[in-house]
Amino acid sequence: MTRVAGIDCGTNSIRLLVADVHPETGELIELDRRMTIVRLGQGVDRTGRLAPEALERTFAACRAYAEVIEELGAHRLRFVATSASRDAENREDFVNGVVEILGVEPEVITGDQEAEFSFTGATGELHGDDRRLVVDIGGGSTEFVVGNKHVEAARSVDIGCVRLTERHVRHDPPTAEEIAAIRADVRAAMDLAAETVPIAEAETLVGLAGSVTTVAAIALGLEEYDSTKIHHARISRAKVDEVVSRLLASTHDERAAIPVIHPGRVDVIIAGALVLAEIMERTGAAEVVVSEHDILDGIALSVA
Repeated sequence: MTRVAGIDCGTNSIRLLVADVHPETGELIELDRRMTIVRLGQGVDRTGRLAPEALERTFAACRAYAEVIEELGAHRLRFVATSASRDAENREDFVNGVVEILGVEPEVITGDQEAEFSFTGATGELHGDDRRLVVDIGGGSTEFVVGNKHVEAARSVDIGCVRLTERHVRHDPPTAEEIAAIRADVRAAMDLAAETVPIAEAETLVGLAGSVTTVAAIALGLEEYDSTKIHHARISRAKVDEVVSRLLASTHDERAAIPVIHPGRVDVIIAGALVLAEIMERTGAAEVVVSEHDILDGIALSVA
């Protein structure tokens, strides 16, 4: 077994996984997994730049992660950065800060690479020959990947919970017009994805990332977030629609009072839930299989 560390730095959160991985079988034994909401993508859609305060929040998390990596003795580290740092004019400030703290250069990967890692991480434990559509709903982008053992087709599109919230939401709760604008953006993005990915032809829908797992936790009626109950849970389309209706009618304070919603996700969960609901409607999926394993697990496997 090889002890490795993987970091996934997205638009809304930065996450760390330290694991022992068997390089031949792909077996992964998790030692530490953690997530910090840093909102690196704050304002990027509007300004095209990473905000100084967003960079500092991210660097503070990196310092904390560096201590964990050293304490657990991970021999190899891969740091992958996604949507926000792809889009920013001042991404060199981000790169230089990460190198100084962690000693590795962040790989600002393409949407297609992001999709490959997500698929590998999410489907490694799933059995069967069914064709799967894996959707990774992030802060700035959503990845659509179809395949079984290997990726057949993938597409990243610029719809994510942070991007859509910043673009359209001005009221709390959002107005009917704002909700309609989010739905319209999601549908247009799915049209783009469908040009290269057969999103309506898969037999199983697998959903990843915080928006999906949070919707699942609410649908399951959990009093506290429990990844063991969420991982591989099957949430029906009717249940997803129920959660969306509840969120759409809620104020910020009402959402904050739902114990399974992370404080850093309270203001963006509506948009994330709408993305999931629109995907299920478009694909005709009767349920979504929720995976707690995602791009982070794919990154760790790639290191080994």
